[in-house]
Amino acid sequence: MMILRKFLVLTAAVGMVLLPATMTQAAEKPQIVVDLVNEPSTLDPQLQWNPDSYFVYRNIFDNLVTRDNNGKIVPEIATSWNSLSDTKIAFTLRSDVNFHDGTPLTAEDVAFSVNRIIDPKLESPQLSQFDKIAKAEVSGDHEVTLTLKTAYPALLAQLTKLSIVPEHVVQAVGNQAFNLAPVGSGPYKFVKWDRGVSVTLARNDHYWGNKGPFEQAVFRAVPDASTRLADLQAGVADFARALTSDQAAQLQDSQSVKALPVLTERMAFIRGNPNKPPFDNLKLRQALAYAIDKDGITQGILGGFDKPVAQMMTPAHFGWSDKITGLPYDPDKAKALIASAGKPPKFQLTIGAFFDQRVAEAVLQELQDVGFDVEITQVDTPTFLQLIQKGPNDAPALAISTNSCACQDADGVLNYLFHSGSTWSITTSPDLDALLDEAGSSSDESKRLLDYQKISQFIADEIPAVPLYQMDAIYGASKALNFQPTPNESFFLNRMSWTN
Repeated sequence: MMILRKFLVLTAAVGMVLLPATMTQAAEKPQIVVDLVNEPSTLDPQLQWNPDSYFVYRNIFDNLVTRDNNGKIVPEIATSWNSLSDTKIAFTLRSDVNFHDGTPLTAEDVAFSVNRIIDPKLESPQLSQFDKIAKAEVSGDHEVTLTLKTAYPALLAQLTKLSIVPEHVVQAVGNQAFNLAPVGSGPYKFVKWDRGVSVTLARNDHYWGNKGPFEQAVFRAVPDASTRLADLQAGVADFARALTSDQAAQLQDSQSVKALPVLTERMAFIRGNPNKPPFDNLKLRQALAYAIDKDGITQGILGGFDKPVAQMMTPAHFGWSDKITGLPYDPDKAKALIASAGKPPKFQLTIGAFFDQRVAEAVLQELQDVGFDVEITQVDTPTFLQLIQKGPNDAPALAISTNSCACQDADGVLNYLFHSGSTWSITTSPDLDALLDEAGSSSDESKRLLDYQKISQFIADEIPAVPLYQMDAIYGASKALNFQPTPNESFFLNRMSWTN
């Protein structure tokens, strides 16, 4: 079914009138309230990195390196780095950083953090992002050297999201207790986690870098988008994640609240399990691709903010190619392929609570229209993440998900989604593994680009997944709040401020 519903721009704003006095009050406000979609699935930064977790824990912890608001990789705990060889890189570390318990952050903590996340026993879902690292060793009072299994040009891009945890705390309390009461060195300290309700952080007044402008930050779980919007308009929340295009339109004339849209490196996609019916049949995977009207979804439902893509990355990634086209929307071809393959068995389309229900229902309808016998199963976010990591035999037959490596490099997207060694992958192809390994280890940028083009073409031909669209993150914020959204969805409280 081609989606023809036009995007309706709603101009009736419901916001309160923001008077100059209100601006002054905002500038003096000691607390910021942030409406997330769900509560974090973890506060241990090495056990997850979905947006709702990421928004919170990135303010508790520091990373070895980070990206500034312009996307440039810049120092954080590491002040500089030096390549000793293709497989060794030494990082010089700051000497003036303390954890929130007052203990100095040392080279031993950095080495521990790296070795912890690459240890298969931790079972970090981020493992495939860092599995090119063989080991981390203390090589000086304020120096750590990483040894790689192979040359890895995307290393710094990946390290922008590797948080430093205190060895003494993790070893003393264990992973489970650390997740419930994390201790970092970042600009905000953990205060409490009211499960299912909110997480509260307090400003770290002894932070080595830019201090946060808010004395306290409260991150609340607010699954309903209309409630998040109402919270902003009533002044109950100062910032909200994941508004819809319709809601952004409602804020056009608001004097108190603004919409902040930005095209991100996150993308939406459909993953069919090629290891069990019905999508173990290439014809039915092709029918799946032909059935989806990406333009109709992005224009008719999402208001034109999001952009259709034909490959499993976005233009924000190194490795993007303009030469990949994929299969076009053609429901007649989809019906013909299904007729040729024989009626497929009934299956479930699995979605997480975080995903746009309107898009999921449109996809469901399009699949039913071409002859697939399918129903939606919706689960909470932690359950969804567990399901899609169940491996080739037990993962859902079909799932809609979103993806971002927060690294802006194709290796961070393709390797963990499609390499057979990844906990997220249900694709088992030695040829694809070889291409991914080669692309991820070459120091020749032009060769890497060519390799990623080959990988994207392989995915377009074999269809282990159907890319849908580059996602536009639409944030809502008080007009008194200064915040610059970025393609990698960073959310740093100490880069924000109230308008004076």
